[in-house]
Amino acid sequence: MQDATSLFPVPAPAVVSPLRTAVSHRSDPAEAVAELASGLCHASLGFVLFFCSVEYPLEALSRALNEAFADIPVAGCTSAGEITPAGYARGSIVAIGFDRCHFVLAPALVESLDAFDLPCAQRLVDDLLGRCRERALAPLADHSFVVTLLDGLSSSEESVIATLDAALGSIPSFGGSAGDDNRLARTHVFCHGRFHNEAAVVLMVNTPLPFEVFTTHHLRPRHEKLVVTAVDRESRRVLELNAVPAVEAYAALVEQPVAGLGPELFARHPLAVRIGDHYYVRSIQRANEDGSLSFYCAVENGIVLTAMTSALIHEELVQTLQGLEQRLGPHELVIGCDCFLRRLELEVLGEDAAVSDLLSLSRVIGFNTYGEQYHGMHINQTFTGVAIGTARPGGAA
Repeated sequence: MQDATSLFPVPAPAVVSPLRTAVSHRSDPAEAVAELASGLCHASLGFVLFFCSVEYPLEALSRALNEAFADIPVAGCTSAGEITPAGYARGSIVAIGFDRCHFVLAPALVESLDAFDLPCAQRLVDDLLGRCRERALAPLADHSFVVTLLDGLSSSEESVIATLDAALGSIPSFGGSAGDDNRLARTHVFCHGRFHNEAAVVLMVNTPLPFEVFTTHHLRPRHEKLVVTAVDRESRRVLELNAVPAVEAYAALVEQPVAGLGPELFARHPLAVRIGDHYYVRSIQRANEDGSLSFYCAVENGIVLTAMTSALIHEELVQTLQGLEQRLGPHELVIGCDCFLRRLELEVLGEDAAVSDLLSLSRVIGFNTYGEQYHGMHINQTFTGVAIGTARPGGAA
C-alpha cells in the first residue's frame, strides 16, 4: 500500500531571502510603516535599514517605526529621492530587512561631529567589533563592512569619515549624506528610535555572504584648470578662482552668463580634484550674491580643480553592475548611494527612466544623496555602495 506522504507530499518550507525589501508610497506614516512591516517581518528578521522622503512628518514616522519594529533595531536617513524595487521614486519610504541568520549588524550614533577625534573613533570601532564578535557569523576580517549615514548639511563629512577610516583599518566602508528632497534646509539620520540632526550613523555589518564595496562615476577630465585662490573653509565657499570672483571664473569656463548658473548647469559641468591617478568630484551647491560658490565638499585654498565632462551614465552603470556580477555572481542586493546631481542630470537629459529600469533589474535599493563616502573620502556625483552576493556552494551561508 502506498504511503500517504507519497500521495500528498508535504510542501518544502518557504525559503526566506537573506535580504527582503519593501517600499511604501503612502503619505500617512502609520500606513506607510505598516506596509513596510508586512513586506519585511518574518521570524528571523534582525535589522531594518530605511531611506525616506522628508515629506513625512518625522516624529509620527518615528513612532510608527518604533511600534512596528519594537524588538528590531532600525537605522536610516532622509533622502533626496529613493531607489526602490521599481527604480527611482520620490515622496516614499524604502527599507531593507536583514535576516539575522545571515547578517550581524551593530549600529552606533555619533552626535558630536566636531568632537569626533581618533580616540573617539577607535572606541566606537572597538565597540562595534565587540558587538559583532559576540555572534559573528564569519571571521570579522574580510567578512565585515561599514555603512555611514551623515547629516548632509553638517559640513563635517570630511573630518568624520577620514577619522573613522583611520580607526577601521582594512575594513571597507561606504555611505551617503542624508538629503531633504533638494530643499537644502535640514537633513536627518535615524538611530535609537528617533531622528537626529548634526549626527552620523555608523553601521558595522558582518556576513558570510560575498560582497564588494565599490564606487563609480561617469565624469571624464578636460584640459581646463581652475586654482582656488581664496576660500572660506568653514562654510565651504570658494571666493576666488584664478584670482577672480569664483562665479565669474566658472561662468567663463562653461560659457554661460552668471545669471544662468544653477543646479542643472552645476550637475552637467562639475569640477574635480586629482589625487594620484583618480579624480574626485567637488560639486557646486549654489552661486552666491557675493560672487562666491558654495560646494558640497570641502575645498582648500591653493588646490587645482579640473573641469570635467560627462560620459553616458547608463553605459557606465551597466559596465559597473556587470563587473560586480562577474566577480560576485548573482546579487542578493546592491545597496546604492546615488548622488542627487546624477539623477538631476539624467532628468535634464531625459534618461532617468532608462537608468531607473536598470537599477530595478539590478536589484538596487538605496537613496539619492547630498554626497557619498568611500574608504575615508567624501565625494560627489558618484554611485557608491555595496553589492551582496548569494551564498557560495558549500558555504556556511
